[in-house]
Amino acid sequence: MGRPHLNIVAVRRISMSFVNVAPQLVSTAAADAARIGSAINTANTAAAATTQVLAAAQDEVSTAIAALFGSHGQHYQAISAQVAAYQQRFVLALSQAGSTYAVAEAASATPLQNVLDAINAPVQSLTGRPLIGDGANGIDGTGQAGGNGGWLWGNGGNGGSGAPGQAGGAGGAAGLIGNGGAGGAGGQGLPFEAGANGGAGGAGGWLFGNGGAGGKRRDRWGRHQPRYRRAWWERRQRRADRRRRDRRGRGHRRRRALRGG
Repeated sequence: MGRPHLNIVAVRRISMSFVNVAPQLVSTAAADAARIGSAINTANTAAAATTQVLAAAQDEVSTAIAALFGSHGQHYQAISAQVAAYQQRFVLALSQAGSTYAVAEAASATPLQNVLDAINAPVQSLTGRPLIGDGANGIDGTGQAGGNGGWLWGNGGNGGSGAPGQAGGAGGAAGLIGNGGAGGAGGQGLPFEAGANGGAGGAGGWLFGNGGAGGKRRDRWGRHQPRYRRAWWERRQRRADRRRRDRRGRGHRRRRALRGG
C-alpha cells in the first residue's frame, strides 16, 4: 500500500495597479519642464567662454593650466548638450502623454455619456428626475431650487441665492444614495425691511446620505446672519418663558416657607 501523494499547487496573486492622470496637470508640468530647459540653455550659453581660456603668461606652466581649464570647459559643454537633448526628449514625451490621455479620456467618456443619456431620458420625462446623476444647481440671484438627484444614485443640486427681498432656493433631494443639496442664501433686505431667509437643505438619500445644509439669512444690510441669531419675537418669547419660570419658582419657595413655619 503506497503513501498518498500530495500535490501542492502554488497560487500567485496578481494585482493590477490603477493610475489616475489629469491631462491639465500633465500639460502644466510639460510647460514647467520646458522653462527649466530654457534656463539650462541660457546657463550653457553663458559658460561657453570657459572653453577657450587664455594663458596668463607665455611660459609652459600657464599654457598647461589654460589647456586644462579649457578641456574641462569643453567636457562641460558636451555634457550640457546631452542633458539639454535629454530634457527636450522628456518634455516632448510628457506633452505627448498628456495629449494621449486627454484623447483617451474624451473617447471613453463619450460612449458612457451616450449610454447614460439613453437610460436617463425616459426616466426623466416620466418622473422629472434622472435615474442616475446629480441634480442641477439653482441659478444664483433667482431663488431657484436645486434639482433632485437620480432615483438610484445622485446628489441633490444646491439652491440658488435669492434676489433682494427673495428667499433662497431649497436644495434638491437625493435619491436612494446621495447627499441633499445645500439651500441657497437669502437675498438682501429691501429698504426698511429685514433680509430674506435662506432656503431649506435637501433631504439625504433614503439608504445612505446626509441632508443638505440650510441657506444663510441676510440682514437688511446684506450681511449673513449667524445661525444663533433668532427673530426678535423668538427672543421675546424666551424672555417671557424665563419670567414665568422665575415666578413659579418664587411662589414654590414661598409656599414651602409657609408650610415650614
